[in-house]
Parts: sequence; C-alpha cells; structure tokens
Amino acid sequence: MLSRWMSGSSRNLDREYNCTVRLLDDSEYTCTIQRDAKGQYLFDLLCHHLNLLEKDYFGIRFVDPDKQRHWLEFTKSVVKQMRAQPPFTMCFRVKFYPTDPAALKEEITRYLVFLQIKRDLYHGRLLCKTSDAALLAAYILQAEIGDYDPGKHPEGYSSKFQFFPKHSEKLERKIAEIHKSELSGQTPATSELNFLRKAQTLETYGVDPHPCKDVSGNAAFLAFTPFGFVVLQGNKRVHFIKWNEVTKMKFEGKTFYLYVSQKEEKKIVLTYFAPTPEACKHLWKCGIENQAFYKLEKSSQVRTVSSSNLFFKGSRFRYSGRVAKEVMESSAKIKREPPEIHRAGLVPSRSCPSITHGPRLSSVPRTRRRAVHISIMEGLESLRDSAHSTPVRSASHGDAFAAPGRGGRADSSERVAIIADENYSPADSVLPTPVAEHSLELMLLSRQANGAPCSIEEEKESEAGTPAAEAEEAGELRALCPSAGGLGAAQAEQVNKFVLSVLRLLLVTVGLLFVLLLLLIVLTESDLDTAFFRDIRQTPEFEQFHYQYFCPLRRWFACKVRAVVSLLIDT
Repeated sequence: MLSRWMSGSSRNLDREYNCTVRLLDDSEYTCTIQRDAKGQYLFDLLCHHLNLLEKDYFGIRFVDPDKQRHWLEFTKSVVKQMRAQPPFTMCFRVKFYPTDPAALKEEITRYLVFLQIKRDLYHGRLLCKTSDAALLAAYILQAEIGDYDPGKHPEGYSSKFQFFPKHSEKLERKIAEIHKSELSGQTPATSELNFLRKAQTLETYGVDPHPCKDVSGNAAFLAFTPFGFVVLQGNKRVHFIKWNEVTKMKFEGKTFYLYVSQKEEKKIVLTYFAPTPEACKHLWKCGIENQAFYKLEKSSQVRTVSSSNLFFKGSRFRYSGRVAKEVMESSAKIKREPPEIHRAGLVPSRSCPSITHGPRLSSVPRTRRRAVHISIMEGLESLRDSAHSTPVRSASHGDAFAAPGRGGRADSSERVAIIADENYSPADSVLPTPVAEHSLELMLLSRQANGAPCSIEEEKESEAGTPAAEAEEAGELRALCPSAGGLGAAQAEQVNKFVLSVLRLLLVTVGLLFVLLLLLIVLTESDLDTAFFRDIRQTPEFEQFHYQYFCPLRRWFACKVRAVVSLLIDT
C-alpha cells in the first residue's frame, strides 16, 4: 500500500503540463513544464524563443477560474498559481511600459513595445485627439505595408484597416493623406520608432485601467503609468499623482486606499471601491509593483508590503524583479549583433483588426448587434486575449462621468485634462478584446450600456426586445452604472469592518488572559521541575507574588466555593 502511494506521488510530481502563451503578434508559443516549475522558468523560455534580452518590461498574464486576471509571479509555481485545469493558456504582454520607449537599446524590444501600444490604441486604452490618432495610424500603415503605391493601394485603402474601436471616413482620409505625403521612404523600424515617440507624449501612455467607483458612486478607472497614479472618468483625467507623492497603498475587501503627501505637507487619502475583493487585491499588487519599479533606485530597497491594519487580516506582497534604473544600466551593457525580426505584416490577426480586412462599424446590421446578449462584466473578465484589465471607456463631453465628489478626493482646483475630443472617442466598448466575427456587435452592445448616444432605430429595437433580454441588460446596467445606494452600502461595509475589528480585539485579549492564567496555575500548583519553571519560582518577585497575593486569593476563592456548595446542599 505504502509503495503504491509513493509511486503514485512520484508520478504526480513528474507530471508535465502543456502551456500555450499568446504573443503580442497573435502567434502562439507552446511548451511543457513540470509540476514544480516556477514562473521564472516559463518566462525565460519565452524570452529565449523571442531572442529578447531587455525582458524586465514584460510579463505573463492569465485568467483564473473566477475570471480575474493576474500577472504570473516568477518566484512561485506556475501550476499552483493557475488554479485551472490544464492545458494552461496565458498571454505575453508589456507589464512595465518604458519611460522612454525610443531609448530602448535593441530594435526587437522596441518592436514588441510597438505591438503592445498598437493593441492599446485599438482596444481604447490609449486615448488621443483626432490629429494624433491619424498620425499614429499612418505610422502603423507605413510600418506594415510600406510606401504608398497607387497600383497596390486603391482609393479608400485605409478603410480596410481598423486601428481604433470606431472611426469615421474623415479620419480614414486623414490617415491616408499622411501616409501618402509625409511618411514615404520610412523603413518599418523608423516608423515604429516615430510611433513610440508620439505615443509616449500622450497622457494615457502606459495606462492599464482598473474599473472602480469613487466614494460618491461614480464610475472611474484607476491606472498606474511610468510617471504616477492616474484616475480617469469618461474621456478626462481627473487625477494625476506622481510616484514620489504616493506614500502608501492598501486594501480592505473591495476598498482601495491611496495615501498621498503633496506640497506644504498636505496629506490626502483617495478611496475607491473595486468590483470584487480579488480585483481590489490585483489592483493593490499592480500598484506595489509599479511604484517599486519606477520609483526605487535599487532592487535592494524593495521591502515586503502588508495591506493589513493592526486588527485586520491582510496580505503580504513583495516585488521580486529589478527596478527601472537597473534595467536601463543593464541594457546599456548589451553588445551583440541585432537579432533578426520577423514582422507580422498582413497576416490576419485575431484581436488586432488593424491588420485585417474586416468591415467597419457602420456595416454591421443592427439586428445582429441587438441579438448579442452577454454579461458585460463577464466579458470584461473572460476574454483572455487582452493585455489589460479592461479598456478605458471614453465618452463625448456630454456623456462624461460626473465630476469628482468629496471625501478622499484631491482638491477641486486640480486641472481636469481632456484626453480625447468628440471626433475621436475610442473604447465605447468595455470589452478588452473583440474576438473574430462578434467583436463589433459586442462593442455596440456595451456602447449602449455605457450610455453612449444611440439612433432612433436602435432605441426602438431595444424597446421591442424580449423581457428576458431586457432583464439581463438591466442587470448589466446595474453592474456598471452608479447606484443610488452605493454610498450607503459602502458606509455599512465600513461599520461592519469596525465591529469585526473590535470583536477580534476582544477575542485576542481574552485568549491572552486565558493563556496567562494557565501559565500561572502551572507555575504555582504543578510539580513540574523543569529548569525554566525552577528559575522563575526562585526569583524574589515570584515568591513575593506567591505568598502575598496568590495564596490569599486562592484561600478566598476556596472559601467562596465552599460557601456556594454548602448553600446548594442546604437548599
């Protein structure tokens, strides 16, 4: 029996697991790992496959069975982190955006960052005005199809590419005009470099948005960038806090706290509420890692961070990689022949239609759009091709979310930056990665849930929908839109946490007193003659306590017990 159990255990330890990692160009890398393989092993396999040396900017992302995204921790076992049945599916993505992507040492690294930012542009995470959008899209065209050729590129050729969640014919003409007249002669590497230089100047460069609500119940997106902490509402950046102003981050349940120390010793606490405790913990861990990477001078300065207060059970986390300054110093020492780059070109892409020939938004029949009924929040968590938690939802000025409320927010005099204009409003979709043929229908469904303007025909179709569909959409809206009772629920949750903390304190105090009483009884009444007890009993303080306090107390207690017993016998 024992030998059979040991042989079974050894086979379980030697078991191999298949892993599929989706790369930034939508190709896939498949490998097998052992049960105890760490995340660093898998990451090194990927970087060797990509011939990548400047690898500290990248990471591996996956989705757990509860549809919550995570970054793979390199110091822990891959199998234990996945918590899902094999084969495992993950994504290779940029985790820390370079402060200056044009200053990266190797072209292969710049190309991978270019692919990531191109995805951000399409999924609505990189917001910009129409003029900037046209230039960025023209750089992508030049990098992927080369110089304009009238024989190969007929009138309206730019309309066959989709660079953004939605765009107009006017924007398509502007893209083609820039591509024809301004970018001729640029190599793919030059176009990608110019694309990175332009993208770096945008205020949402490097944004990885996390959906939350503020203390007033207004929807918002929190993000960590190379330069600091950002809060986005609609198409506006309502808060920007530099990393050196962030003093502490912690979470309790669904509540995320950001402690800020600004000029003139002004201290602020920003409070936000995540959809789930798991999402809040993921937000906290991302903040800890980003602050350590961009703010610290050396990795030896990294410390273990706890999210707990004195009476709350919290999480402990420590960033395990190198910091940005060390990565730049290491990159400067790279001396090798530039590796060959295999660019994707016009290979069809599953999640980046900028290199496909799919229809534009307006060509999808409305009946097909309205036929799609899914949970938006479920889709936001379940589509695994995305590089980030969820795209930024950008609305026109009239549809922007409410202004910041009181309580834990920065002062109202802070400048509100508009990061996208009315003509270019990407990411009406809240879905991170439109997939294949259903992508545009899902974008339109989520657009209506976000409160974006709809045509009269679409409104009529919505009214004519089935009761079940209407109930489902109502549930989606309740999940996304601010509720009137959001603030009251948050306050009730805070009160419950306070009550629990007081009860926990009482239990701990009673437990300590009980342990001390047992120790006292053992010292005074038992015959144990160990060296530890003997040393304590021989101290003058213990003898004084024993004869002057403990013995009279014992006699008094025995007298009371005898009195109670005799009273019970008499009755």
